Amino acid sequence: MTDTAGTGGEPGSKKVLGLFALAMINVAAVLSIRNFPSMAIYGWSCIGWYIIGAVLFLIPISLAGAELATGWPEGGGVYAWVKQAFGEKGGFTALFCEWSNNLVWFPTVLSFIASTLAFALTPALATSPYYMFGVMMIAFWGTTAIAYFGEEASTKFGNTGVILGSIIPAILIIVLGVWWIGSGQVLVLPSLSLGAMVPTINVDTLPFFATIILLFAGMEMAGFHALETRNPQRDFPRAMALSAAIIVICTVLATLAIAVVIPAGQLNLASGVMQAIQYFFNAAHMPGLVAPMAVLITLGGVVSLAAWLIGPAKGLGIVAEEGNMPPMFDRTNKYGAPVAVLVMQALIGSLISLLYVFLPSVNQAYWILSAMTVELLCIVYILVFASVIKLRYSQPDKPRSFTIPGGMAGVWIVGGLGLFGTILAFVVGLMPPSFFASDGLAYVLSVLLGTFLLAVPPLVFLKFKKPGWQRSASAKEVPP
Repeated sequence: MTDTAGTGGEPGSKKVLGLFALAMINVAAVLSIRNFPSMAIYGWSCIGWYIIGAVLFLIPISLAGAELATGWPEGGGVYAWVKQAFGEKGGFTALFCEWSNNLVWFPTVLSFIASTLAFALTPALATSPYYMFGVMMIAFWGTTAIAYFGEEASTKFGNTGVILGSIIPAILIIVLGVWWIGSGQVLVLPSLSLGAMVPTINVDTLPFFATIILLFAGMEMAGFHALETRNPQRDFPRAMALSAAIIVICTVLATLAIAVVIPAGQLNLASGVMQAIQYFFNAAHMPGLVAPMAVLITLGGVVSLAAWLIGPAKGLGIVAEEGNMPPMFDRTNKYGAPVAVLVMQALIGSLISLLYVFLPSVNQAYWILSAMTVELLCIVYILVFASVIKLRYSQPDKPRSFTIPGGMAGVWIVGGLGLFGTILAFVVGLMPPSFFASDGLAYVLSVLLGTFLLAVPPLVFLKFKKPGWQRSASAKEVPP
């Protein structure tokens, strides 16, 4: 949904995002079909896990994000919100943690894109490092190129892509699951019961808790686009509600559709979605539809990449605009895109992808880096939940068109649940995997040290900031 006519804000300002566009930004960032197989292996108990994730994270972050975005719709997302509560150091740290975790996450979603596309070509291609790296780079730099053309181009691509690549495939998986049940096919799950939905929580499943909590990470992504929003006070809470409903319905039902078709022991976590689709279409005698579905799901992966690629990058641009980073981070083109940040993160992500594909021996190191992404995201959300509580005390009279219901008790319940969930996820995220069991202390220390190194740069920038870093608006634009 786009609109180049300014409808609010300063005269001549360009407001391009409405309710639907905001909701689709969150859906693109959160709704990930590649997560369905990892949840489907838990059968009916995945419902219980999803409920835990919704209560301890999805609902709290949706409510907190709606209040913060409508009270401080200044652009910068988590930076603007946390800054109001804890100053520049807190806001900058939250934003930088969200940005730096992406650098390690990018190769994982890129590999999913490449391996899924292989089903539309020749599945054997997924074993070729040259094919994998080539497609990963095309997707990465192609998405960066779209972001280069600014908010309007990114919004049009995102709106279309999330519908075609995430919502439609999820709905189709659900429909096929219903057809599977109705046609009398063999169901691999036992009969549904209340006990079957209760997840087993023990030492073995506890590390999975961090995955559940952060399964819905990204609900705050629309907050980075406040300056391009028509009516943030009205549209943000509605967008949060709409995107949360779409995400929950599609995620739960599509996961169950996969679970009733493929036995948990046979489910391939890397290609489980396409595995289920092959099952469905082969049973329906329509194997020719597997390739088109692979293309759509590939598109969904690209859209998810785009949402995480542009949001935090825009936030860093706002931080630099305020003079808290060197001028290069503030350079934008005529479309308003933060070109320097986009190119820098694409170069770093490409290097990590190169190591990821061609040096399997770095897998253990990469596992540590992946664990650090969990810790970094937990830092972000701990600061967000703490901010919504503190701002109720420090700025109680600040106009908010949406407030968490229930007064101070309500904000403490919502913020408290979110804090409990993310702190627990941070702790269990430090638990070493089985192949690190013999050297667990080294693993924990490595993750903590790496997390510290990726979170501390904002304090360094602020320590050595110079007056010359803040430039005039005319100096910020670089040639296209």
